Amino acid sequence: MIGLTVLGSTGSIGTSTLDVVRRHRDRFRVVALTANSDSDALFQQCREFEPDVAVMADEAAAAGLEGRLAEAGLEVDVLSGTAGLEQVAALPEADYVMAAIVGAAGLLPALAAVRAGKRLLLANKEALVLSGHLFMDEARRHDALILPIDSEHNAIFQCMPEGFDRGLEQVGVRRILLTASGGPFRQSPLEILRQVTPDQACAHPNWAMGRKISVDSATMMNKGLEIIEACWLFNTTPEHVQVVVHPQSVVHSMVEYVDGSVLAQMGRPDMRTPIAHALAWPKRIDSGVAALDLFAVGRLDFEPPDLQRFPCLALAHEAVRRGGTAPAVLNAANEVAVAAFLDERIGFLDIPRVVETVMDCQPVRPVDSLDTALVADREARRWAEQTVASLV
Repeated sequence: MIGLTVLGSTGSIGTSTLDVVRRHRDRFRVVALTANSDSDALFQQCREFEPDVAVMADEAAAAGLEGRLAEAGLEVDVLSGTAGLEQVAALPEADYVMAAIVGAAGLLPALAAVRAGKRLLLANKEALVLSGHLFMDEARRHDALILPIDSEHNAIFQCMPEGFDRGLEQVGVRRILLTASGGPFRQSPLEILRQVTPDQACAHPNWAMGRKISVDSATMMNKGLEIIEACWLFNTTPEHVQVVVHPQSVVHSMVEYVDGSVLAQMGRPDMRTPIAHALAWPKRIDSGVAALDLFAVGRLDFEPPDLQRFPCLALAHEAVRRGGTAPAVLNAANEVAVAAFLDERIGFLDIPRVVETVMDCQPVRPVDSLDTALVADREARRWAEQTVASLV
């Protein structure tokens, strides 16, 4: 039995992970589950999967969960806060760790799993955006295996040859073709974007995702962060990563070789496919996803991204060009701006304005330690909040 910790078990990735586990109870045992604030959902998951430990980010919510579990006769230890998350990420009983906490909050527990030498199923791209080479260096130092869960990076991983960590040129790869759906506003007139509501931004045409990542998809900031993530995961540079808008979300990404071959990974837009791949790798298991019907799909379209419509993608490219703490600043400002948009404090088009303003006022420093990245993150959030306040 493989022991599994799911960080962020009540979110969309977490629930999809547990759905795959549900189909393979003979292979996986849930060791720990964690949630931010949804104690009801976590309680129900604890009843079904009976983990050893449950963690809630909020201490008061953790106390309430502990009482409910005791009343139900469930022997589950309850922890709280970042320390609790780091503890369950490194539990000896957990062979695999699903890192599905959204945003910068997922960095420290993911790093704890890496330092414990776990198989890390990485759905938290912000960990690499913030800490980059520090995170990858720790993985190498502790012999941790990082398997990407984002559908695009998982697709790239499946299409890559062995030894890609030595550099793409060494293994005959010319470039990575990173696909993007274009989100719900791919063809919307620009003037309409001024009146976009949070519900409209979260109505992705293909994927069922959490609200924050849905907004990131609508602005294409998600793709910008994925460029940064791809560079670290596959030991390459942004010049070798091309974003391709593909509205059907059937081709999840491609790898182009120097001989002219292009390998693509295809499938239905369902996160259970990359989750099942990472859980079973190098083998394959049933994910519960229906077979892809190419006749029903009918056609596959590809087009370049419109940087006028998606300025966040251009901002991500600029952050990579500046290097150092710039990606951490980009991510922090975006998290604050998206939260403000979802709270209806700013408009949809204000998101890139906040990010650009913060990037322009924050100095770029080399990321020589984790503290440097975290300080940059905190400072950027403070400036972003001030910028949001000025727009209200």
